[in-house]
Parts: sequence; C-alpha cells; structure tokens
Amino acid sequence: MKLNFKRLLSNIKKPFSLKYRNPLEIPIPQTLEEALKNHKYLMKYLESLDQKPQYFPKLDLAKNLGSNVSVLYPVGQGIFIHIDLSNRKYIIVEPPKPKRKLLEVIETAMARILAEEDIELDGSKKVQVVLRYFDKALKRSKLKLDKYRKQDLLYYFLREKIGHGFLDPFLLDEWLEDISIPGAGPVFVYHRIYGYLESSITISKDEVDRLLRSIAERYGKVLSYANPIIDIHLPDGSRFNIVFGEDISLHGSNFTIRKFSKEPLSVGHLVKWNTFNATMAAYMWMLIEAGLSFFVCGETASGKTTTLNALLAFIPPFSKIVSIEETPEVRLPHKNWVREVTRMHTGSPVTMFDLVKAALRQRPDYIVIGEIRGEEGRIAFQAIETGHPVVSTMHAGTLGQLFQRITSDPINVPKSHIDGLNLAIFQARIERGGKFIRRVTSVNEIIGYNSSSGKLMFLPSFTYDPDVDKLSFAGTSYLLETKVLPFRGWSKDKLPDLYDELNKRAEIIKWHANNAPSYFDVWKTIIEVDRVGVDEVYKRITGGLKPWRE
Repeated sequence: MKLNFKRLLSNIKKPFSLKYRNPLEIPIPQTLEEALKNHKYLMKYLESLDQKPQYFPKLDLAKNLGSNVSVLYPVGQGIFIHIDLSNRKYIIVEPPKPKRKLLEVIETAMARILAEEDIELDGSKKVQVVLRYFDKALKRSKLKLDKYRKQDLLYYFLREKIGHGFLDPFLLDEWLEDISIPGAGPVFVYHRIYGYLESSITISKDEVDRLLRSIAERYGKVLSYANPIIDIHLPDGSRFNIVFGEDISLHGSNFTIRKFSKEPLSVGHLVKWNTFNATMAAYMWMLIEAGLSFFVCGETASGKTTTLNALLAFIPPFSKIVSIEETPEVRLPHKNWVREVTRMHTGSPVTMFDLVKAALRQRPDYIVIGEIRGEEGRIAFQAIETGHPVVSTMHAGTLGQLFQRITSDPINVPKSHIDGLNLAIFQARIERGGKFIRRVTSVNEIIGYNSSSGKLMFLPSFTYDPDVDKLSFAGTSYLLETKVLPFRGWSKDKLPDLYDELNKRAEIIKWHANNAPSYFDVWKTIIEVDRVGVDEVYKRITGGLKPWRE
C-alpha cells in the first residue's frame, strides 16, 4: 500500500491535539493520521523524506513485509522507529532534543524544590515525583515555553534523570535483540526481522563513558580502569555488558545489551512464525511429560534460548524445577521453581559446576541449565543417569559437533554414556527473502554409541527442507514408542492411540498459533490438559470453544 501523504495531511482537521502529559502513558497510535495529529516532530520528519515509509501500529513476523518495504512503527512514549532498508538504517524519531543547559536549569530548580519539600528522588515513585513538581520547576526557572516544548523537556528530563539516556528508545523496542556500540560512533542493533542495522544515534567517547558510569553507579556497580568489565541486569531482564576504557577497548568503551521480551515467546508464536511446526511442538510436549532429557543446539543468535523457554512450558505444572544459569534468561510459569545463578565477582566464587552438583541434592523433577560450556556438563550427565531429566542449550551446529564437544575437554563424558541424552534439537538463523528467520533444522533421537564402528547412532524424527521452508515429521518415533509408551504403562497395541494423541495435541497448538499465541494462554491450556486430559481439550477447540475453562 503506497502512502498518500498529501491526502493524509489534508484530512487532519485539528492539528497536534496534545492530550497526554506523562510520556510513559502516551498510547500507541493505531493509524498514521492519529500519530501525526499528536506528534508534530513526526510530521516534520516525514516531510523531509522522498520515499515515505509504510506505517504499522504493530509489526508481525508472520507477515511478509518484503525486503524493500521501508517501515515506520511506534514503540511507546511518542517514539517512532523508521527502518530504512535501502540504507540499512534504524532511525529513531523522537521529540527534538533541547540544549543541555536548559535541562541543567530545570534540574537545579527541581533539586531545590525537592530539598525544600524534604523529598528524595529515589525508589519506585520517581516518575510520579517528577511529574508532580515539573511545572513548579519550570516556573521557578522562569522559562517561557509553549506546551510542545514543555512536553519535549519533560520527555528528556525523565529520560536523562530516571531512564537510561539515549538507550531508552532502543530498550522500548520489543523487536530488538541486541544493542551495541563498538566505541565512539553509531549504535548498532540486531532487529528480529531485519537483522543488523546501523542506528541514527551517534555517540562520542565522553558521552559513552559518562552514561556507562552513571548506569553502573545506579545499579550499585563499580566501573573504573581497575574494574573495567561488569554485567548489569536491567529491570526488564535485559543483560548489559560493559567493557570500559581505551586501554582494553581501543576504539573507546563499548557495551552490548541482550534484550529479552517482557513475556516469553510461546510455542504458539514459534509455530505461527514457522520456527517449527505444531507436530514438533506436540511431540516435544509428550516427551517432556515423560521426563526425557534434551539439548537445544545451534550457533550464536540462532534462537536457542527462545526455543528452550517456549518448550519448558510443557514441563508438568506441579513439577519441581531447578534452573542454573550465569545470567538469568530462563523464565518459567511454574510455582515450584528454584532459580539459581552463579557468583563470580563478589565473595567466594560459585560456579555452574557447584550449582549443578548442589541441584542433585534438591530432588528436582527437571534440571534446566542455561548453557553447558564446561565441566558442569559432566555433572549434568551424571544427573541424567541418576534419573533427573536435564535440558540445556549448547553451541553446536551439527550432531557431530555436539558429540565431539560432549566427549572432549572440558566436559569429557564417556562416549558410551551419550545415550543418556535422549534428544538433540538443532536450530539455525537463515536469511530468506531479505529477512533473517530462525528455523529448527533437525530433531534427532539419540540411540547410543556403537563402539565397533566408532559412530553415534541416531534417528532424525524431524528434518527441514530449505527449498520449501518446511519441517517434516518422519512418521514414527523411536522415543515415543520406547520411552513414552512404557512411561504410561501402555502396551504396543496402543501405538495407534499414541499417534492419534500426537495429532490432537498438534491441533491444540495450531489453535493457539492462529487464535491465542500468548505464553500465558498456552500455559492455561497446558494446565487444562494436565487437569482433564487431551481428549477433553481437543473436543473444546473442535467445538469452537477456548481450550481452557474461564
């Protein structure tokens, strides 16, 4: 759809109706006309463009936006993102920035007012305090501003004094996975649909250092030339890694933020986006219920943790789970969830190895390890052999690489013990049609190690065909027949019932992909299946009802 910009402008009867004072509460405009009415700077920006972008109130990975479609979308607080694909640019459209001296004048006035009122700008009510006294600070500063300049000043005051400075627009964008700066210069992002892009924000060395010191101090970290590398966990769960100083980062201090969605992506989302299909989701549901161990494998940025998080919802609702990570990325809806992280920088070090070893004494139904890299992998296999299912991620692109990593230093699991791991899922990031997509490329059932041939025995239950972009089921499953069937106490003559149930579960997942992909909607269905069984839930969706009871 081509944007008729002139006609759109002519339809705006009442220009720039500014209704909202608090930038944090500005709603998402559902149409471009609505956006232009309330955001003067957006109109000015669009008028400067020869090629107008297409407006989307919400992006959808399932839609084919095309490799040449220039898009504009809101992220909240009156901020808009323009993806200029012709130049591979990520352009932030926000209120015009006031001079720093202006902000400093207001900050001084605000500080005096708060001192007089004996109020500290601290805690969870900082925004409310600023909003209450902002007009008073403006009057005391004797600044004569129209309502738009006041709104712009409030936006930047909140951003600089309470938010994360120039990082706030990036942090608001749920479509970003990675935000980084290699030193002075432009900020780069990794967009979930469009891959790596160069942003419109360019920062000097001094600005980077000032921001990083400020953020470190706010989170109680010491950042200095003596302590130049720190990790911070932001309130939204994002991981903020800082490398400080030109002596170790020659282009200037650098940082990388790994962003995570506020709500985990569900199997409904991943099926909708074709990362894997509903049959594979149903298959994993049945295996996880039976307590099988599996690893999600792939190269960097292939989406391993996202897939792991989605699949972990299939662990039976009342199971006891212990998760062990270096950085907390796993998120579960289960109530009986023990969440543990390593400690490396303060006090006595507590490693992944220590925590996995301790988990064996906690009688968990499942042990979740964020990523296996070292000797903790050996303890993980010992846990499997003692009856504790283990799930994790590993960097490995093929089953051969996975086998080599597990049986070599520093993990060193004996080759004859490899069959403790029941399943290996492989996922990859693929460029297709100008977009980066994630796809499960194979699901492999591990049979064991053949010592006479020196080869790993396995059966691929799902394989990916890149020509048609499709994941296909082999039709039968060794694990379903040899693990799930006996786990349920079923005899071989119930095999048709097992595969019939697989298909019913797949239909339930498809219903979610098409109607309610939310993680917590999927979780409600999993609880309902645990309570009343698959057949009852299947009857509900085929009867036009929701799978769970309200």
